[in-house]
Amino acid sequence: MIRVITGFVAAIFLLHIVFVVFEANQGNGFVHGVYNFAKVLVLGLGDVFTPDDAKLGVALNYGLAALLYVVVGQLVISAFNRR
Repeated sequence: MIRVITGFVAAIFLLHIVFVVFEANQGNGFVHGVYNFAKVLVLGLGDVFTPDDAKLGVALNYGLAALLYVVVGQLVISAFNRR
């Protein structure tokens, strides 16, 4: 269950990155929903890096958040498997 949740969250972040980089239509309900969900789940990591290029900033920050979710999820899974 933990792997599914962290994978889902990482997929949301990756979709958000793709939508920003390729300038997806924010008026689209799905794109807007992914954007809002990603904003909620990023937990303060949305502005760690502040390069001049906004798209690069989104890729770095949300990529970092996705990586952290996956790593922490794996650590939690490992902790449960040791019991």
